[in-house]
Amino acid sequence: MDFEHVLVAGAGQMGAGIAQVVAASGRRVSLYDAAPGATERGRAAMRKSLEKLAEKGGGDPDEVLARVTAVDELVQADLLIEAVIEDAAVKEELFRRADELLPDGAVLASNTSSIPITSLAAVTARPDRVIGMHFFNPVPVLKLVEVIRAVQTSDETAAAITALAEQLGKVPAQANDFPGFVSNRILMPFINEAAYALMEGVAEPEAIDTIAKLGFAHPMGPLALADLIGLDTCVAIMEVLHDGLGNPKYAPCPLLRQYVQAGRLGRKSGRGFYPYT
Repeated sequence: MDFEHVLVAGAGQMGAGIAQVVAASGRRVSLYDAAPGATERGRAAMRKSLEKLAEKGGGDPDEVLARVTAVDELVQADLLIEAVIEDAAVKEELFRRADELLPDGAVLASNTSSIPITSLAAVTARPDRVIGMHFFNPVPVLKLVEVIRAVQTSDETAAAITALAEQLGKVPAQANDFPGFVSNRILMPFINEAAYALMEGVAEPEAIDTIAKLGFAHPMGPLALADLIGLDTCVAIMEVLHDGLGNPKYAPCPLLRQYVQAGRLGRKSGRGFYPYT
């Protein structure tokens, strides 16, 4: 399978990062987002990222951005990489629309961090060509791509997406379609437990994160990482784990829920466990 033209749906932090690495590999990218001004903001974020990389010997930002075209509707492409909000109904509707529009041979991939790929495949007429392609934030820097096979995903599709990840300079790791896959099955309970430690007064946020960074050799503490991911996203993933696995240990910490209700979503809102300016 050739993926010379890639449609990235969602121009937020993840979508813009995905569009950047795909364009940097020499491929043509169409960047779509239904929200007004989102693609412009996405391109601005890409330019900022590319300029930082150029200072360290990276490629020409203008050359990479020239391969990215903002579009105001879904267009035909060889591959869709979906990176919209972590909402199953929204993603399923996008997959239905893409399935109707894209050529029969195109692959539909989702960057979801928790929503079952099997359920996304089931709303299409090409379930064998649906797969998870889970990048990590910041996309231009982190090497991992979690490749998630739905029950219906063909060997050919899995092999093609694994090869593409390698061509993008990433390290693919395959996982099967269980709630949270591998990454968030492990990471989210870690973040959730850190939130419980804070809620129960075990330690202050700075101490919790310092212990994790220095004690576990993590580059970032769990509370700071939750702020980077978005506390609303963390709650959504924990709810998928809780619903899908049926174990009360996966229920979101009440403090996490409370912060989301208060609009304290992390870096994107200016405040989460920490304030941001």
